[in-house]
This record gives sequence, C-alpha cells and structure tokens, in this order.
Amino acid sequence: MKRQSRRTFIQIVAAVTQNAYISGFLNGVIYQGKIKRLCVPGLNCYSCPGALGACPVGSLQNALGRHSTGPSYVLGTLILFGVLLGRLVCGFLCPFGLLQDLLVKVPLPKMKLPRWLDRPLRYLKYVVLILLVVLAVLMEEPTFCKYLCPAGLLEAGLPLTSLNPQLAGMRGPLFYVKLGILILIVLLSLSIFRPFCKYLCPLGAFYGLFNGVGFYRLQVEETKCVRCGRCAAACPMEVDVTKHPNSPECIRCGKCRDACPHDAISGGFRCR
Repeated sequence: MKRQSRRTFIQIVAAVTQNAYISGFLNGVIYQGKIKRLCVPGLNCYSCPGALGACPVGSLQNALGRHSTGPSYVLGTLILFGVLLGRLVCGFLCPFGLLQDLLVKVPLPKMKLPRWLDRPLRYLKYVVLILLVVLAVLMEEPTFCKYLCPAGLLEAGLPLTSLNPQLAGMRGPLFYVKLGILILIVLLSLSIFRPFCKYLCPLGAFYGLFNGVGFYRLQVEETKCVRCGRCAAACPMEVDVTKHPNSPECIRCGKCRDACPHDAISGGFRCR
C-alpha cells in the first residue's frame, strides 16, 4: 500500500474509532460513559452523537471557564500529544482534517492564495488560539466552540437538530451564522488544501509549536539532496522541507517524501 493510501486508511480508522457510538447517531443522544472524560488528539466535537472522547479545545475552554483543576489535565494531555506527535495529529488523526483532504480531491480547479495574503493569514490561527481559546477564561464560556468551530456544527449541531425535533426548534441566529462559516470552509476546501488548518485551527497552531522539538521529526540528508525543488512543489502546506523540515506548518503528510527522487527525506521518532 502506498504511503498516501496508508495515510488515508489511518485517517478513516481514527475518525471512525473516535465516533464509534453508533447508538448516538441512531437515537440522537450523546455518549456519557466514563471514557468521554478522555481527550482525543484531534478536533472532534464532544457533542457529536458518536463521539467516545472529548475534544481537547472544548475541554480546555470548559475547564478554564469553570476555574476548576481540569485545565491541568487537559493542558497536560495537549502537551503530551504535542511532544509525541506534533502536527502529525493534523495529518493522520484529525477527523476534520480528513474531511478537508477528501473535499480537495473533488475534480475542480485548485488555487493557492498569493504569498502576500497567505503568509499573514497563517498567523490568524494563533490569534484564534489566544483570543478564542486561552482568553475564554475571562468570558467564562467556550467562545471558539460557540462562535467559530465548524467541526462542532458539522458533527454535533446538524446531526442532533436533525434527529431531535425539540432541538431543531432551538435553532437561532448563531446556528445559521456558524452554518455559513461551515459552508464557506467546505467551499474553500474544494479549491484550497486545508484552509481551516492553514488559517484558523487553534489546535494546529498549538501542535505546530512542538514540530521542531517533539519526538517525531523530519530530516533531510544533505548528501542525497540535489535541491531539485520537487519536495517544495509537492507540499500542500507550501513548506520548503529542505529549509524548514520541521516547520510549524508541516502536517507530516509525507508528500514531500513521495516526491523526492533520491530518498533524501526521512521521518521518524527521534530522542534528540
């Protein structure tokens, strides 16, 4: 099985495993078992009818809002995922990342934002991380989940309101604002590789901080590299791996390794 096929297979298995509570989808109820206290690594809404675990972003916001001891556990879990995997989580374990990967495969014209616009927008996800996640403690509400997160509406809002008539009657203006955000991201994903991951995801922003210091890293063997540029051209996140093999933008998809004609790029778990 080719590397990209293996990656897609792992992504599907991860998404299905994280949302394996079939009864929830059939009955429109949320799983409340003990393992729901555990955080999953990727963006996967707690309120999704099939979710067996909790989204780390939502858990962190709820814990911060309650001023409980929860933030220590959630933040510790996030740091653990970051140190062990970095943005490998984004490339292999995030259900919303899988959705964007599937959407971009639709045979429509593709585009890249001009560099003068793309580069500043890359910092927007750090603004989201700080303002809508970390500083949510000041507002005592899960601001990212409530006002922005498209995964929450896709995985929880739409299924629950469709399956439960009482909840359907509670749809308000905010629901339709978030629906507009979701539709926009879906449409952009048809032409742009992972627009949410590139520009808005606070989880990707957090994990990216660990790409250069975590256990999983990429390495370019200088004696094999001929600077042909094929790896940079193949990278959907627009990273030049020969210059920045562990860039915070790299989701470890492996396309640069597939494109390299001399097997100069390797990836794996390293202790130093």
